[in-house]
Amino acid sequence: MTARKMERRRRRRVRAVRKWLLAGTVAVLMLGFLALGARILLDRHPELTVQTYPMEYEDLIREYAQANGLEPAYVAAVILAESSYRPDVVSSADARGLMQIVPSTGEWIAGRLGETFSEENLFDPATNIRYGCWYLGFLMQRYDGDMRCASAAYHQGQGTVDAWLQNPELSSDGRTLDRFDSSVTENYVNRILKYYEEYAKIYAA
Repeated sequence: MTARKMERRRRRRVRAVRKWLLAGTVAVLMLGFLALGARILLDRHPELTVQTYPMEYEDLIREYAQANGLEPAYVAAVILAESSYRPDVVSSADARGLMQIVPSTGEWIAGRLGETFSEENLFDPATNIRYGCWYLGFLMQRYDGDMRCASAAYHQGQGTVDAWLQNPELSSDGRTLDRFDSSVTENYVNRILKYYEEYAKIYAA
């Protein structure tokens, strides 16, 4: 291969790299402009925030969050992640209502509260939020106030989270999770933490 051909190939490679870099830069700038535009839009039209982060059942959330040592913003975030505030929704795992409580867990919670359990009550917003808040409070105490662990246990169960905490590849101290052994649970927890940040601002206001 002649030196001239080698030089032409080198120049083509350089041009190709420059094009990719330019395209990447443009993409990053576009994402930044979109994020800024969304923030400006929400600042000018706060009603859009309410539509994105519903404030239904606020009185019930505040009441039962306080009764179980929880921040109402955390409870609101879990409800949004679990049911999008639909009190009559049923999942493929038979989880029911606003906080998506399966009947077996609901029965266990009712027993701990000294109450008679009825599956239909899980569709009652007051009962569902009260049970869900009790269970979240129980999990937060069990995991020393760690919202990541409590949220993961709400989603995957206490036994699974306990096993993850005992795995040094997932937990460096046995008390907090550095990462998750399930992308589904990781996405779920990240959604809750994102929703919690927004609800904390809304409830504070």
